[in-house]
Amino acid sequence: MTTIDLINNHRSIRKFQSRPIEEDKMQRILECGMRASNTGNMQIYSIVLTQKTENVASLSKLHFGQCSSAPAFLTICVDVNRYHHWCRLRDCDEPYDNFLWLMSGTVDASLAAQNICIAAEAEGLGFCYLGTVLYNTQAIADELQLPSGVVPVITLAMGYPDEQPNLSERLPLEAVVHNEKYHDYSDDDINRHHRIREEFPFNQEMVRINKTRNLAEIFTKIRYPKKDNVAISQSLLHFVEQAGMMNQDS
Repeated sequence: MTTIDLINNHRSIRKFQSRPIEEDKMQRILECGMRASNTGNMQIYSIVLTQKTENVASLSKLHFGQCSSAPAFLTICVDVNRYHHWCRLRDCDEPYDNFLWLMSGTVDASLAAQNICIAAEAEGLGFCYLGTVLYNTQAIADELQLPSGVVPVITLAMGYPDEQPNLSERLPLEAVVHNEKYHDYSDDDINRHHRIREEFPFNQEMVRINKTRNLAEIFTKIRYPKKDNVAISQSLLHFVEQAGMMNQDS
């Protein structure tokens, strides 16, 4: 299977075999993550690898019970703590405790995570990205004993798959690719681009079960309603400020 075939056949895995991930295999996968492009070759991120059964169970609870059968959780964090420590030892300024480097570190962490995901699938493993890392950030940071300057932004549950789910639908390429300059969408564009999702059998069943008018209402009223978005945003912003990553005087 080519790399393109591997990527195009990605499935999120939520049920895993009890088989642990071999240490040498995990090391190869992590090394692939480390080879990802990043801002200034500074690698403003850290990866917390959790494999002890009791610690995986604790983390799974903080992700609302998701992927509890996974043998490994990888929490990928923006990390200016390590870089600032190096700066102090070299008698230099510590200028990275601000929004710019929160964003830059998030980009770097995301690139490393994607390398890890591709490498994992090439090694016969499966994974699931858990967006709930941003819902319960303080509790996850406490569980992992993250110091100031470290913000968890990505969690991957990983292991040998114990299921083979169907491929999820995706928007067509023309929905997300703009040639030369941004082309704003007409009503017809939106209707055409989103038809693939609205006609996807699983999504139609969700609309029926939840008795909503359409798929958009599933997202806006049930999955990600505004009141939850605002509450989680406020909690996340508070955590980021407490973690020392919003100093606008730096």
